[in-house]
Amino acid sequence: MTDKLLKELSEIATQAHTRIQQDFAHIDPIVGVSRSMRKNGVPADAMTIDCLKSKKRIIIILHDLEPDILHYQLSFIDKDPAEEFASLAFKDLTSELLYDWIKNYFS
Repeated sequence: MTDKLLKELSEIATQAHTRIQQDFAHIDPIVGVSRSMRKNGVPADAMTIDCLKSKKRIIIILHDLEPDILHYQLSFIDKDPAEEFASLAFKDLTSELLYDWIKNYFS
């Protein structure tokens, strides 16, 4: 199930990223997917969206135990994330919402 959701998340991120690059070339976000949490015994995958110019990062976590929920945090590249993450129903994440997060947080 997580692989399917990770693929869907990647598709949403690709759509948002494409629009951001068209509308805000100066933001130039970098999107990455990490499965390293699994190597450390946590059944989850992470996506990071970074803006090198502002040093800001959006972290999105997909946890196997909560497949219908994603956890996210607006953070910084050079700082450890805070303990608290906000939650959102996976079905409520759209490319438009992710576009807005990137535009508003990185601008």
